[in-house]
Amino acid sequence: LVMLVGLLIMVGMVFVEQSQRRIPVQYAKRMVGRRMYGGTSTYIPIKVNQAGVIPVIFASSILALPQMAASFGDPSAEWVQWINTHLVLGASFSWIYAVVYVALIVFFAFFYVSITFNAEEIADNMKKYGGFVPNVRAGRPTERYLRYVINRIQSGGAVYLAVICLIPLVALFYLGTSQDFPLGGVSLLIVIGVGLDTVK
Repeated sequence: LVMLVGLLIMVGMVFVEQSQRRIPVQYAKRMVGRRMYGGTSTYIPIKVNQAGVIPVIFASSILALPQMAASFGDPSAEWVQWINTHLVLGASFSWIYAVVYVALIVFFAFFYVSITFNAEEIADNMKKYGGFVPNVRAGRPTERYLRYVINRIQSGGAVYLAVICLIPLVALFYLGTSQDFPLGGVSLLIVIGVGLDTVK
């Protein structure tokens, strides 16, 4: 049963990792000297999981900070006991840990994509070279359209990352697996990402 669930999870992850929204871009014809340039159509590929594994790494690193602070504190102190109860994976499932983990993953997914995907620069380059998205005016309207599309797609990508990373927590406490659960979110993301890149 575990192997079957693992196989289904991997197939689903490959499907989502390969999924992308292709925004069509057309280039107008223009004459430069005696040559004609443009007149072609292409697309801007926007992946569902544009951020990759980076948000999960950032979220895990930030959640490790309170644990590290508690390890330096007095074990009988109230704040240390609260951190050990609610922000450390222990014998019982902590909803606070799960909610904070998911919130950090979603935040860093949007934060990372907002840094790496520069809609203003893409819109300016398209306008400079005579490119446009069909039914969208060049310049600021194109930039707004690109931001709108990336935010909608990244919403699904952030939820996908959060669900994948909650699988080991759910398996650990509700299915009684060990902490060495082989279908962990981060490890699967890395293995599948590297495998797909190698195939490409």
